[in-house]
Amino acid sequence: MSRKSDEPQDLPEYAERVLEVAELIPPGRVMTYGDVAEWLGEGGPRQVGRAMALYGGAVPWWRVVRADGTLLPGHELRALEHYRAESTPLKEASRAAEGHLPRLDMKRARWDGAGADDGAHT
Repeated sequence: MSRKSDEPQDLPEYAERVLEVAELIPPGRVMTYGDVAEWLGEGGPRQVGRAMALYGGAVPWWRVVRADGTLLPGHELRALEHYRAESTPLKEASRAAEGHLPRLDMKRARWDGAGADDGAHT
């Protein structure tokens, strides 16, 4: 794992597993909170979101997203920088959209875990 040394070493097991999945997601691809829970075979979107909110700062947090493709409130611009750098598929916002921020193109960006070499996948 490539997390910061100042990160708590006593991560709850579930949070550790969530972070491991986040690290598996390739650049330019995303998984929803629900996808991660399904991959793990336990918990749900809220549990994954909580683990990411509390412990996910040192992993590619921008790759674990809402199912509707909206950018994480309060982190939109930072996430957008990552998406553009990684060529993550986006849908440009219409002029009528609040803030004119794009959304993720979930049909093209969503990753199903194919090719991941993780023995923990159920």
